[in-house]
Amino acid sequence: MKKYLGYTAVAAISLAFAGEAMATEWNVSVWGKRRAFTEHVEKLAELVSEKTNGEFTLNLSYGGLSNERENLDGISIGAFEMAQFCAGYHPDKNPSLTVLELPFLGVETLEQERALSEALYAHPAVKADLGRWNALAIMPSPMPQYNFVGTGDAPRTLDDYKGLTVRALGGIGKAMEAVGAVPTSMSATEVRQAMDSGVVKAVSFAPHAHMSFATIETAKWWTSNLNPGTVNCPVVVNTDALDALSDAHREALLGSVGEALDHYIDYYQNQTMAAWGPALSERGIEVIAYDQATLDSFSGTVAGPAAEAWIKDNAARGLPSQDIYDFVTTTLADLKAGS
Repeated sequence: MKKYLGYTAVAAISLAFAGEAMATEWNVSVWGKRRAFTEHVEKLAELVSEKTNGEFTLNLSYGGLSNERENLDGISIGAFEMAQFCAGYHPDKNPSLTVLELPFLGVETLEQERALSEALYAHPAVKADLGRWNALAIMPSPMPQYNFVGTGDAPRTLDDYKGLTVRALGGIGKAMEAVGAVPTSMSATEVRQAMDSGVVKAVSFAPHAHMSFATIETAKWWTSNLNPGTVNCPVVVNTDALDALSDAHREALLGSVGEALDHYIDYYQNQTMAAWGPALSERGIEVIAYDQATLDSFSGTVAGPAAEAWIKDNAARGLPSQDIYDFVTTTLADLKAGS
């Protein structure tokens, strides 16, 4: 009897260890706090856990694993398995993605931004570009056009931007530079302090970030329709970690991306944007709207030269930049025609 119980105990212990070996945990590096910008990652974690009965879990860390500017580096060395980052934080590391940050590209909706990003992520040159970092982009973080909140006198004309210090990444920074503003690049978590100290007088964000990082707490004005561009912020995975997953776990992850993005867009449109107008009104923030002639002048001055410079600079790096740019513009035109 004692011998029988001994074997039973050993078998139970062996099964416990086998169950433990089957469990998979991934660390996910994001930043700030939970907000519209991370809702698809949160939803993805929820779906993956549900589909695998808790055997595969995504542990989200808001700034505990890495600085947001170093998330791609962390992915490259396997410090964590999944991360979110913005291409504009380090354009030299991911030049192929920055095509989607060109000013006045013409994206009009979150759905277009999603579809265009997903198409670009599947482009061979983009896969190779991110492959240098052992990374694969599995989903975008679609955002509306950025606009500015600021302190001091509101810029009512384009001339009023001359000399204005602004936080603006990538193509948005290039656009503002073209009208005489002084752009500086900084991560989202650095912005409020820079605004409070006067390092910058205006900050470009999508609405969710203006609320999450509290730029509206001291702002006096908001440009409702300048719409110079947006930032592309993919969610990437470490390719070795992805390859090491079982087929079932890989399917649970990749097969949940579509639903996670559906949730993200619904959340952004029906919760974030619903809260945006009241947030401005409650704080007495003046809404600045430019007339069409001003907007046409701005885009006409900036868009063509910015695209030409992007193509030339990245061709010099060996990137098939003309092909990538043509792919993006053609894909966007097709999306608009089909909508």
